[in-house]
Amino acid sequence: MFYRVIGIMSGSSLDGLDIAFVEFEETARKWGYEIKAASCHPYPAEWFHKLQNATQLSAYDYLLLHTLYGKYIGEQVNAFIDQFDLHHKVQLIASHGHTTFHSPANGMTAQLGDGAAIAATTQINVVSDLRAMDVAFGGQGAPIVPIGEKLLLADYAYCLNLGGIANLSYKSPDGYIAFDICAANRILNMLAKTEGKEFDEGGAMAASGKVYTPLLTRLNALNYYSLPYPKSLANAFGTDEVFPLVNGFEISNADKLRTYVEHVVMQIGYAIQKLGNDAAGPSNKLLVTGGGAFNTFLVQRLTKTLEAFNIDVVVPGAMLVNYKEALVMALIGVLRWREEYNVLDTVTGASRSSIGGAVWIGQEA
Repeated sequence: MFYRVIGIMSGSSLDGLDIAFVEFEETARKWGYEIKAASCHPYPAEWFHKLQNATQLSAYDYLLLHTLYGKYIGEQVNAFIDQFDLHHKVQLIASHGHTTFHSPANGMTAQLGDGAAIAATTQINVVSDLRAMDVAFGGQGAPIVPIGEKLLLADYAYCLNLGGIANLSYKSPDGYIAFDICAANRILNMLAKTEGKEFDEGGAMAASGKVYTPLLTRLNALNYYSLPYPKSLANAFGTDEVFPLVNGFEISNADKLRTYVEHVVMQIGYAIQKLGNDAAGPSNKLLVTGGGAFNTFLVQRLTKTLEAFNIDVVVPGAMLVNYKEALVMALIGVLRWREEYNVLDTVTGASRSSIGGAVWIGQEA
């Protein structure tokens, strides 16, 4: 079976809307893929602030934003289709939306971006609300990407996404395990913006600083790190808890960046240590994707740290680094369309694996 699908991802770092057009081929339950076209649509300042401040809105204004953002996503998809001449080639759109509230302990997760509005704007069938079913079954609703790693990237024992939040998946002998590790690019980018930059290119500013031990000690003592997996983080962990802690120390910004890079690397190392080193598969490779894969200094520190575990750190080509999550959203949409499990209970802690996603029929009958 062949599927031609658009996957859409808006990450916690708020750098933009990632859109990927993917061709999947499934034969005897073996999956292959090719990303045929992809682009990142940076958020204009107006949308950046709307999404950043969404959790402060009244219920009425929040729902208006939900609809408006769905229309915005649909318009960006239409522009993407025009740009790459994909008219009449797209069978399905799978949209993650933008996470605002995430409280799995209370059975709730919320992503902005109304699927009905996307479907009406594009007149293409849409799958959205990808996390809600897992949360309803008692899961964390995150991470949901490991189903894609299982079906598309099985050669890697570990997959690390360095986005606004760093999360890790692990191919254990008993199945996949995955969880959020710590806030990552969201904090690094916020620190870079105090210097008038969107991000710390290559980690150059961090590399010029020094580790400040009192700050590192406080960061490593945060309660989340002692919790057992499965576990997940809301964006507020970074913005409301971690960043004020970092910014409260009267040290240079370079030292804050350097210390936070060390914190991220240490927490990744601790997470792998807790998992053990009996990864299933032909090799002990760790695939690094997400914007943090371009942070040369961070990757160098990570590579050095993981030498102790005999783990090879692999940074793939830019297409997979940038669009892995959009790729997996597309796959999740296909699996939902096929009515097959697309969220793994071994990852999220749900009572069972689930077929997640709401379907909106945008095409005419």
